[in-house]
Amino acid sequence: MGHAERIPIITEIERLRGSRVICYLTSLRPGVPSQIAEDQVRIFFDHLLGLGSRQIPKLDIYLCSNGGNGTVPWRLVALFREFTQSFNVLIPYRAYSAASLLALGADEIVMHPFAELGPIDPTVTNDFNPVEQGTGRRIGISVEDVRAYVGFIKDTVGITHEDELVQAIKILAEKVHPLALGNVERFVMQSRLIAKKILKTHMRESSNDHEISEIVETMASKLYFHGHPINRREAKEDLHLKVAENLPERLETLMWNLYQDFENELRNQDVFNPVSVLANAQNNAQPGQPVTQSVTLLHAIIESSQRSSAYETNRRYTQLPIQPGQIAIQEDLLSQGWRHSTAPAPATPPPSLTT
Repeated sequence: MGHAERIPIITEIERLRGSRVICYLTSLRPGVPSQIAEDQVRIFFDHLLGLGSRQIPKLDIYLCSNGGNGTVPWRLVALFREFTQSFNVLIPYRAYSAASLLALGADEIVMHPFAELGPIDPTVTNDFNPVEQGTGRRIGISVEDVRAYVGFIKDTVGITHEDELVQAIKILAEKVHPLALGNVERFVMQSRLIAKKILKTHMRESSNDHEISEIVETMASKLYFHGHPINRREAKEDLHLKVAENLPERLETLMWNLYQDFENELRNQDVFNPVSVLANAQNNAQPGQPVTQSVTLLHAIIESSQRSSAYETNRRYTQLPIQPGQIAIQEDLLSQGWRHSTAPAPATPPPSLTT
């Protein structure tokens, strides 16, 4: 299915929830780089304007993403609050890292039984990070990995003497540029600051300050592993997040049906591998000519019942011989950007949103 076929599911969710729904998904497809990014804020603004009102009684963001830029959730939460007093998220599957940060800003988190949140400790990449051998790519540094290294030296190994601790830090600095480590600390502070600001958009009373600090500390540090999946019971009972209870079975079914359709369009269950792409193209290549194939990859979708926006890249892969038995693959980015489409006029009017 495509956008036109998803509209009845979206409008049925709107009817059940008494809300307007905007879907926000970044690709989970292995091998396809996709993340929450700055340019998506501008696309969201157009979608919000397209809903026809600057004061939407209830706004639901249908969310699925592995995360991305940690500053974007704060920009999005602030934007949503300009358009509605009731902002909520519907999570059918994954909402990790920056997507979890976005969920923290919701008045209500509606989690499908299969849904997962994740820790909010950032992974940092800049020009001073170590370079991966063979690819030349910068290796991301997990904020909590750096802290865990220091904790391992002090608590597990038992090194507490100042000179020995200095030597341990020196060994780390020989592997990781000191400015990269400094950048890690800056991101630690930024991540916690943004999380607190987001939570305070709906937890304003001073009596909530301790609870806010506990939520931030748990999601940033106490889960220990960046990939730890937080199910809806854990989110409700252990983290004390505003997770909806006793969801209607019909709503859960619609949320999952909608995700399955997006999953098929994003091809989340198909591993993307340029080697396989070129292997399939090799049969059609002319003798003596390099094997080449162009592909279009879908990275993100922002969609409502009125409008659909998709971010795509077009890439060309070329197989280059290095020496007998070895090849290299050259990737050329031919184009990238958002494509937009509007929905046909609905057969029935949207659900009433009067308060």
